[in-house]
Amino acid sequence: MKSKELYPGVFSRHAAAYAQRLEEIMAKGEAHGRDRAIELVGAGPGMRILDLACGPGTLTRVLAARVLPGGEVVGVDLAEGMIELARRSAPANVSFEVMDMEDLLFPDASFDAAVCGHGLQFAPHLGRALGEARRVLRPAGVFAASVPVSGLKEDVWALIDSVVDAWLPPPPRVVDEQATRATVRDGAALEAAVLNAGFASARVELIDEEVVWESAEQLVSRFMGWWDFAFRMEGMGPGKRQAFMEEAMRVVRQRNPGAITTHGRTLVLVASA
Repeated sequence: MKSKELYPGVFSRHAAAYAQRLEEIMAKGEAHGRDRAIELVGAGPGMRILDLACGPGTLTRVLAARVLPGGEVVGVDLAEGMIELARRSAPANVSFEVMDMEDLLFPDASFDAAVCGHGLQFAPHLGRALGEARRVLRPAGVFAASVPVSGLKEDVWALIDSVVDAWLPPPPRVVDEQATRATVRDGAALEAAVLNAGFASARVELIDEEVVWESAEQLVSRFMGWWDFAFRMEGMGPGKRQAFMEEAMRVVRQRNPGAITTHGRTLVLVASA
C-alpha cells in the first residue's frame, strides 16, 4: 500500500478523534514541538502564512489570531475529512483547501511564512514537498516544521502493545515512506534535505515532550484515535471493539491506577528561503 492510498482516508475517517486529542494537549501546553514551530515561524500582523498538512486546523487557528489585523492563513491537507472539520470553525481570515503538499496550487512567492505540524513524515517524496514549500515562500520567508521522533520506551506502552498484539492485525505496510521517515528522524539528514530543496539556511532542534493523562481510561480512549490503531480496529464490530478497550484499560490500570505521564521527542526545523 502507498502513502496516499492509506493516510488521507484514515485521517478523514478519524478526524474528530484526532482533533480532540490534539486540542487537549495544545490546551494543556503539552504540544511543545508544535508550539515551538509556531514560535519560530514568527507570525505577526499582516502576514500571509501557509499551514501544510493542517489537519483539523488546530495550529491554523492559533496562527490566524497572530496575523491580525490584516493577515491571512491558508491551511491545506490531503485528507478531505480533516478539511471538512477544519472549515466548521474557521475564523474569517482563514481558508482551507484539499491539496497535496507535494503539488501546491499557489503561485511562486505567495506566502511570508509556512508551517507544518507533525506532517512531513507523511510525504512520500520529501524533497518535492520541501521544494514546494520553498517555491511558494517570498524571499527570506521562514518555514518551520515539527516532526515526532518517537515515543520513549515506557512500561505503559509495552502494556498497551501486549493487548494490541493479541487483539489487532499487524499495522499496514506502507511501501513508499521508508526514505522520508529515515530522513525526518535524523536532524542532520533533515537539514541537508532542506538545503537541497533550495533553502538558504536550516536548523533543527530536539524538543522533549511530556504528556499527562488523567487515567488509564483517558489514555486508552485517546490512543484509539491514533491513525495506526484506528485503522487496525476498523474491521471490528462494536462488541469486540468495546471488549478490546476494556481489556486495554484493565491491563494499564492494574499497573497505573492514577495519572500517567508519557514522554517523547520531537525534531523542530526552522529554515529561511
